[in-house]
Amino acid sequence: MAKFINFCVFLSLLTLAPLCFSMENNGGPLYPSFYDHSCPRLQEIVWSVVANAVAKEPRMAASLLRLHFHDCFVKGCDASVLLDSSGTIVSEKRSNPNRNSARGFEVIDAIKAAVEKECPGTVSCADILTLAARDSTLLAGGPNWVVPLGRRDSIDASLSGSNNNIPAPNNTFQTILTKFKLKGLDIVDLVALSGAHTIGDSRCTSFRQRLYNQSGNGQPDNTLNQAYAAQLRTRCPQSGGDQNLFVLDFVTPAKFDNNYYKNILAFKGLLNSDQVLLTQNAEAAKLVKLYADNIEIFFQHFANSMVKMGNITPKTGSSGEIRKICRRVNH
Repeated sequence: MAKFINFCVFLSLLTLAPLCFSMENNGGPLYPSFYDHSCPRLQEIVWSVVANAVAKEPRMAASLLRLHFHDCFVKGCDASVLLDSSGTIVSEKRSNPNRNSARGFEVIDAIKAAVEKECPGTVSCADILTLAARDSTLLAGGPNWVVPLGRRDSIDASLSGSNNNIPAPNNTFQTILTKFKLKGLDIVDLVALSGAHTIGDSRCTSFRQRLYNQSGNGQPDNTLNQAYAAQLRTRCPQSGGDQNLFVLDFVTPAKFDNNYYKNILAFKGLLNSDQVLLTQNAEAAKLVKLYADNIEIFFQHFANSMVKMGNITPKTGSSGEIRKICRRVNH
């Protein structure tokens, strides 16, 4: 009964969002009703599997959302991040941003298996990944949005693209903004989408440089609250403990809200890439303050930016393929 009620809430939220739009791209339009006739239960199936996974492990919501980011920033939203190494394919899972940290692949496998049983050879892994990201956000208490659909799957991957195109935790603000602009995203998208760090964890190795300077005298980054830095150092030593996990938002770590921005204003952004939103660009700093003050505007901007990101060079029409198994190409 609880699952039924949750799905009814999900459906009712969908009815509040506009259904009559499409996103244009070079291969044709993406539109929300793409599978209405070919796989009408698609969104119900995706929601059910994601809801079960997040109920078992709340962290999975952040993991699935992150997979979508790391997919779209490489070769567009084409599910290339899901491919294992085989033949001429070198998996993006081996890249620095993904190695030992990208997760949620088994959940996508489970969704794909269920969808294939319902409507074989119809729904792309890229669309499944996009829907899973939206559902993860919603299940964590975040905003809802209508997902334009109709993507197809890539038949190759790009290890170099994964290494070079995904913003890194220690990048400067300008480097991060450049990576966003190369994908057709702007500064509002950057600050809003960074709000995904309101849920999930990060490894010690991703922010250690903020705790210990190059000379090794143990002084923290001067844009990091010193009491917070001291707390972090207890489990993130100068050497060792690379995989130790820390919540990105220590106030409400499993809830999708705007405390992430409030933490940044208190100089308690965990990653350098979080804190630079306040310290290295005046326009970004204004957005941080806006989102910290107004969760409704943050939710609106985040939803809009997720739709925009989901439209980064998707494959449509006859491009790519519809993979039968998300981890490998069909041929």
